[in-house]
Amino acid sequence: MTTQAAKFEEEIPIYGPVKQKSVFCIITLIVGVLLLLIHALFASILGEPSVPVIGLLGLMLALRALELLWLRSRGQRLTEREARIESYVSIAFMFVLTALLTHFTNRDENPYFVLLAVPILQCAYMFGLLLTIVTIAAADTMILFWIWHFYALHPPARPTEYLEIGMLCVVYMLMGLLVWFLVNQLKTNQSRLKNSLDLLQATRERLISEEKLAAVGRLASGVAHEIRNPVAMISSSLATATYPGTEESEREEMFAIAARESKRLESLTADFLTYARPSPLRLSPVLMNDQLSYIAAVTRAYAASRGITIVSELEDALPVEIDAPQMEGALLNLVLNAVDAAPSGGTVTLNASLADNILSIDVEDSGPAIPEADLNQIFEPFFTTKPSGTGLGLAIARSAAIAHGGDLHLSQNRDGCVTFSMKLSRSTVNKD
Repeated sequence: MTTQAAKFEEEIPIYGPVKQKSVFCIITLIVGVLLLLIHALFASILGEPSVPVIGLLGLMLALRALELLWLRSRGQRLTEREARIESYVSIAFMFVLTALLTHFTNRDENPYFVLLAVPILQCAYMFGLLLTIVTIAAADTMILFWIWHFYALHPPARPTEYLEIGMLCVVYMLMGLLVWFLVNQLKTNQSRLKNSLDLLQATRERLISEEKLAAVGRLASGVAHEIRNPVAMISSSLATATYPGTEESEREEMFAIAARESKRLESLTADFLTYARPSPLRLSPVLMNDQLSYIAAVTRAYAASRGITIVSELEDALPVEIDAPQMEGALLNLVLNAVDAAPSGGTVTLNASLADNILSIDVEDSGPAIPEADLNQIFEPFFTTKPSGTGLGLAIARSAAIAHGGDLHLSQNRDGCVTFSMKLSRSTVNKD
C-alpha cells in the first residue's frame, strides 16, 4: 500500500472519526432509555426494575452523555491511541454493564442481552475480523453461561429457552460478521478510490506538464518560422547585391529589400518581447472614451482603404485608471484584427460602458464566424489565419487585459457578428 493510501485509510475508517463514534453513543443512549421503558411497562412479566437496575441504567446514560460531550470537544478527529482506548473501554463497559444488569434482573428471559449488540457492532466497524469473532464469542459465551447458571440455581431447565438463546447467539454471530464484511468492503473500495484519485492527479499533472511543453514547442516553432522568412530574405538579398556583375539598380533594390525585412524582423521581435515580457503597469487617470475615439480615428483611414466603416458607441467620460500606452496597443491590435476580418462594406463597432465599477470594452466586426476548430488557439502566440499576420495581436491584447486585472474573451461568434470583449476589474476603475 502506498504512503498516501495508508494515510487516507488512517484518516477515514480504521479508527473511526468522531462522527461515527458519536453515533454509537447516541445508539446506546436510545437503547438504554427504551430498555428502561420496556422494563417499566412490562413490570408484570419482568418484575419492577430494582434500584440497582435503575442506577446502572442511569450510570450508563450519564457516562455515555459525558463521552458524547468529550467526543464533540475533540473536533473532527481522534488520534490513533485515543480512538483505540475509547473503543476498548466502551466495549468492555458494555460487557460489564450487561453482566450486572443480568445479575440484578435475575431472569432467564432477560431483555438486557440486547445491549451486547452494541459492542459487537462497534468492534465489527472499528477493528478486524479476529477481534470481531472474539467479541461475538464473548457475547455468546456470556449469554449461554447465564442460562446455564440460572437453571443450575432454578431448576428445571426449559429446552425452549436454550433454543431461543441459541438462535440469539446465531443472530449475533451473523450480524457481527455481516457488518464486518460490509465495512471491510467499504474500506477496500475507499482505498481503491484513493489510489484511483492519486493516479488521476498524477495523470492530470503529467498532462499539464506535457501541455506546457507542447505550448513551448509551438511558441518556439512559431518564433523560428516567423524569424526564418525575413532572415532568409535578408540573406538572399545581400548575397545578390554583393554578387559581382550585379547592376547598381538591382543592388539598390536588394539593399532596400534587406532593410525592409530587417525592419519587419525588428517589429516582430518587439511584438514578441511585448507579449513575453510585458512592462510594469504605469497607471494614470484616463478618459476611456477619449482613448477609444483616438483608436477609431487612427484606424479609420486604414479601414476606409478596405471599404470598412468604424463606428463608435461610447458613454460620456468613462473615467478609468490604466496604463494608457499599453492599453492603447492592445485596443489597436483588436481593432486592426477586426478590420482585417470584416468583409468589404462591413463595419467595426467600438462599444464601451461602465457599470458597477466594471469597465467593458467590446470590439465587434461583421465578418464570418471564427471556425470551431480555431477557437482553442486564437489567443495562442503566432497562431494566425492571415497570410501576413504574426499571430501576436490577440495574445498581446489579452496579456494587457490580464495585467490590468481583467481578461479578454470571445463573447459572440456567429456570421455577421464576431465580438471580442475586454472586462477590467474594479481595482482598475478610477472611483474618484
